[in-house]
Amino acid sequence: MRIILSHVVNYQERLTRTFAALVDPTRRAILARLERKDGVSISELAEPFAIKLPAVMKHLDVLDGAGLVTRSKSGRTVTVRLRSQPMREAVAWLRRYEHFWSGSLDRLAAYAASQETQARNRGR
Repeated sequence: MRIILSHVVNYQERLTRTFAALVDPTRRAILARLERKDGVSISELAEPFAIKLPAVMKHLDVLDGAGLVTRSKSGRTVTVRLRSQPMREAVAWLRRYEHFWSGSLDRLAAYAASQETQARNRGR
């Protein structure tokens, strides 16, 4: 029982770190760059951002802490790569609730369509 509880707590903590890391648009942009080109040096990764290298490093620390990236050093070059497992866990968690959102969105779309039809009929 203790092992199961520990696994659940760890899973919840990983999800919390993943979602907390994804809140920031700069971190999402970093992940998007890594998705397009995996295995990028930190200086190359920092190039397009209007922030200084130390700020990029802090963002990478958060992403690394969430397990979303790994860093490896070869000589003086640090290479950053994506890790897919935390995102897989987050997507799996979101999918469990998808049917709630899908039903609500379907009802909203139907309501919007009926309102549009009514507005068109009034305009005739």
